[in-house]
Amino acid sequence: MPRVRVRQHVNPLAKKYQNPVVLPDWSQVFEDMSRPIHLDIGCARGRFPLMLAPLQPDWNILGLEIRESLVEEANRIRDEERLKNLHYLFCNVNVDGVQIFDSLPPGRVQWVSIQFPDPWFKQRHAKRRVVQPELVALLAERLPGGARVFLQSDVEAIAQEMTHQFTAHPAFVCQHDAPWLPENPLPVTTERERATHRKGQPVYRSLFARQSS
Repeated sequence: MPRVRVRQHVNPLAKKYQNPVVLPDWSQVFEDMSRPIHLDIGCARGRFPLMLAPLQPDWNILGLEIRESLVEEANRIRDEERLKNLHYLFCNVNVDGVQIFDSLPPGRVQWVSIQFPDPWFKQRHAKRRVVQPELVALLAERLPGGARVFLQSDVEAIAQEMTHQFTAHPAFVCQHDAPWLPENPLPVTTERERATHRKGQPVYRSLFARQSS
């Protein structure tokens, strides 16, 4: 089946993305709700969660994506692979983040990854970027002590901005020496990361831990 064709850029501030999504019954989605959760924000076509899920069967992997057709395609592939610890959710995390965390068992989300988000280069479009102070505050409030947040981008300015947002919040502590994490701590990489390395270009990474209360 050919790839679903979608727009590369989706304005998260558009009216159509301000309506809260209807969340599933997670007990009908994941085989075992007692497992820790890895939340991949902005998973695009979902190939990173798809590769991660079979390698980490003791985790539930939840990919969030604002482009609905990509979510539908990713869940179809998930079903074909019969993965019971993987799900993709169409949502706008800066609109739906609170209700998503409210719907999940408290303290279960123990990894969050935000990888190669849309940079929205123009400063007047900065509010469209996924990492906003409100998202950082939500993660600080809802993640348990010891939870990890992994950030990466091939655009240094965007990586710097994301890193600054988490550094500025007292709940998060950087887990490596400045300026960047030299290696990806996860067992698989995204399509974008592999393409960037093939071109001989750098990837800028940061890793944070949620301090214990």
